[in-house]
Amino acid sequence: MPRLEIAADGFRLDDRPFRIVSGALHYFRVHPEQWADRLHKARLLGLNTVETYVPWNLHARRRGEFRLDAGLDLPRFLRLAAAEGLHVLLRPGPYICAEWEGGGLPSWLLAEEGIALRSRDPRFLRAVDEYLGALLPPLLPSLGSRGGPVLAVQLENEYGAYGDDPGYLADLAALLRRHGVDVPLFTCDQPSDLARGGLEGVLRTVNFGSRAETGLAALREHQPAGPLMCSEFWIGWFDRWGGTHAVRDGDDAAAELDRLLAAGASVNIYMFHGGTNFGFTNGANDKGTYRPTVTSYDYDALLDEAGDPTPKYTAFREVLAKHVPVPDGPVPAPAPRLGHGPVELTHCAPLLDRADLLGVAVEAARPLTMEELGQDFGFVLYETRLPDRGPVVLRAEDVRDRAQVFVDGQPVGVLEREGREHALAFTVPRPGARLTVLVENQGRVNYGAGVHDRKGLLGRTLVGGGEPATWSSRALPLDDPAVLPFTAFDPQSPPVGPAFHRGHFHVERPADTFLALDGWTKGNAWVNGFALGRYWSRGAQATLYVPAPVLRAGRNEITVLELHASATRTVELRDRPDLGPTEE
Repeated sequence: MPRLEIAADGFRLDDRPFRIVSGALHYFRVHPEQWADRLHKARLLGLNTVETYVPWNLHARRRGEFRLDAGLDLPRFLRLAAAEGLHVLLRPGPYICAEWEGGGLPSWLLAEEGIALRSRDPRFLRAVDEYLGALLPPLLPSLGSRGGPVLAVQLENEYGAYGDDPGYLADLAALLRRHGVDVPLFTCDQPSDLARGGLEGVLRTVNFGSRAETGLAALREHQPAGPLMCSEFWIGWFDRWGGTHAVRDGDDAAAELDRLLAAGASVNIYMFHGGTNFGFTNGANDKGTYRPTVTSYDYDALLDEAGDPTPKYTAFREVLAKHVPVPDGPVPAPAPRLGHGPVELTHCAPLLDRADLLGVAVEAARPLTMEELGQDFGFVLYETRLPDRGPVVLRAEDVRDRAQVFVDGQPVGVLEREGREHALAFTVPRPGARLTVLVENQGRVNYGAGVHDRKGLLGRTLVGGGEPATWSSRALPLDDPAVLPFTAFDPQSPPVGPAFHRGHFHVERPADTFLALDGWTKGNAWVNGFALGRYWSRGAQATLYVPAPVLRAGRNEITVLELHASATRTVELRDRPDLGPTEE
């Protein structure tokens, strides 16, 4: 594929004028067996390019480790894009936002006390150097300069909304060049942040979802010559727990796209296909109130969470046909979906009683944070002994993010990060009673200064006004709950507190389906060991997407971690999603 050039009058490819018409598609939010399908639908829409972030914290969950396999096989994703005739805009971070856990920054960075992320802090830049040194060599053959599909590489991400240090951006640019990136670099910022987020000699682009003329004018003010491009044309939005499902009128979004293209600009549609925050990977926002993002990243995009075209897909295809070549043929048909019905969960395993099988306890004079334990996702289990019986108050300085409290295995209350006071009163039944605090990381903040978001019990934790002499802290990443021994559910002696529940079902032909957990309260779910994500009766999201490749013909297994009591023993596999009510 030819190399992209940045000229005074716009982009050029193979020495011809070129307009980038791209859509966002994050490989890490889509099952790898579905990548080719999503890329094909991108080309049929009329796109000539796809854009993807790169989540540093998934590729390097531990410092010194780096994965490029299975669902993280980015070289394969790039090859599939090239095979479909698509170019690629690559956004490797190190910070990506993306409503993704910690904005893609690995949690182990926060084990360094006082580290300043997204800055010239030598500790941060040293880690970025290691990251790029592992990521880029396998990707160099995919650069446009070497015949590959990657047209350009983003330098950081919306930095103008965070900081104002061109020296930091210059350091990152030097690292990218030193590790072999020789295609154009670009930055992207919202109109009001363009001055702070740009770097001399690097292409600026702008992000917006409406008022295209105003956004492009702001870009032209800061960049008098060169291509006009909207790197994130927002056509929907993400959802948070406790909110409604965000939607945007398709005709309105299509009309705005028409105005953007009529102005001669290039575009990256955000999102073409949103996908899913599988496992524990959702991010959170904190602008005074902590608000974790839901599991679904449907985003009201052109393809829904299961990859089927929405009415927006058709509306956008009609607009694109006015400005660029669009392949002939009908809009792709929806894929088959499975409506299996109810599945009874017949076996269970209490979490607190089996915690020793899920993680190793570390003794210390205070509760240790997740980062100090070398853990990224999941839970931390804290325990100490209570010397006296009678009424007592547990007071935590900072809870990140949700703490369930137990005395001798009996639940006594919940402390939440967004609460005004992290205090809980209860009665201790006997001297030496065991105090247990199960803390859930509900997603690290992905935007703003809050990315320095350490998890667990932070600061002083007092019991009866004093600090216990010793605490045990146990990391529970829950990467593989299959290690637990399950026993048949006994209705005469149901589990108390958090417990895993398991059941089996048969299918003849695997297809996409949606797991409904009516009557369940809060927790996580797995199918055949694949982590689907979180559920919460708080809503808005009420079903979890189960990709067809996760299922197998014959016997399948569902595991549910319920953190509270369940009013049912049954879940249901449905043929349609429920992402919750929308605002009128």
